[in-house]
Amino acid sequence: METASFSVLELFKLGGVVMWPLLLFSIAVIGISIERAVYFIYIKLRVDDLGAKVSEYVNNNDYEGAVEYLSPLTERRLGARILLTIVSQVKPGQAFNEHRAERAAELEAMNCINTLETGFNYLVALGSLSPLTGFLGTVTGMIGAFRSIAEATEVNAQIVANGIYEALITTVFGLIIAIIAMISHSIFSSFVSVFTSKVEGVCTELIAQIANSQQVSGRGKHENKSP
Repeated sequence: METASFSVLELFKLGGVVMWPLLLFSIAVIGISIERAVYFIYIKLRVDDLGAKVSEYVNNNDYEGAVEYLSPLTERRLGARILLTIVSQVKPGQAFNEHRAERAAELEAMNCINTLETGFNYLVALGSLSPLTGFLGTVTGMIGAFRSIAEATEVNAQIVANGIYEALITTVFGLIIAIIAMISHSIFSSFVSVFTSKVEGVCTELIAQIANSQQVSGRGKHENKSP
């Protein structure tokens, strides 16, 4: 017994008109996933090495050196942008304001996270719309199958085959697109979550270190002025 095999183009034709929006959805999902993957490869999300290096500058009270170190890295290192906002809050002759530094770091971190999450909403939307569109094709396919039965004088499997093909193919394609969209979203979201938690820890430690360093420096100056 021979089994029928179909090419992707033949399956697309059998799926009917609903396959066209599914095709657009698949192109969008693949395009967004590739774009985000390339961006995540280009952007280095590691933060601990930056925090350790900046900590050395803070220990030496070399905040200008920290700024010079971080500034060239801001193009590809989002963590460098956030740490730079903290170090930039240290002004000569002015008291270090922890709350202002925390707020500046939070705002910059939000901007970086929003940049990382570009396209995530589209992946979620397409992941929801694709199976619904596939189910719509299922309904239209079954309607066509029952219409063929109603119009036929003799009922056999071949009469309803096209309608059943349309019903099943659109469902399968819709589910495949949804699975790809949700997998991509989950992977990228996990990267963002790890980056967020690490940045939060490094920023908290850096702000506390700068505050302690400023307090020690302040006491040292006060003691030197004492007779």
